[in-house]
Amino acid sequence: MNNFTHWNEEGRPKMVDISAKEITTRTAIARSTILLSDAVYEAIQQGGIKKGDPTQVAQIAGIMGAKKTADIIPMCHPIMLQGTDFQFDYEKAMNGYELHIQATVKCSGKTGVEMEALTAVSVAALTFYDMCKAVDKTMVIKETYLVEKTGGKSGTFVHK
Repeated sequence: MNNFTHWNEEGRPKMVDISAKEITTRTAIARSTILLSDAVYEAIQQGGIKKGDPTQVAQIAGIMGAKKTADIIPMCHPIMLQGTDFQFDYEKAMNGYELHIQATVKCSGKTGVEMEALTAVSVAALTFYDMCKAVDKTMVIKETYLVEKTGGKSGTFVHK
């Protein structure tokens, strides 16, 4: 068990000690995609979602999710985030539309913000679903992944 970073000498879970790490500017970009029907897309475009604008509410929920990541992912360190922003882009698909949700999260710290960015887009996608499910429950939350991360000892990562 001693070879695992999140286990102590007794084989029990621990949070990694980052006290000796350097403070660097760190960014992470994550993306999630939702497949939605023409009916949902048209309802959004016409202001017909009774709960309100689903992307605005999803963005607020995603920001809150990023800030709460350490509360729901056991080994994540609480991070003082310095910025979280979103992009929502609709793309016509073979059947309906795809909504691409992208979050960019930034901090200056001793550990990265990949989990915060992934949590942000996941919570945003779930919230979007909740906002639109009265119109159509067949929406599918598809792939969620890390697009890019910068900073820290491991440097830059770009998903290919």
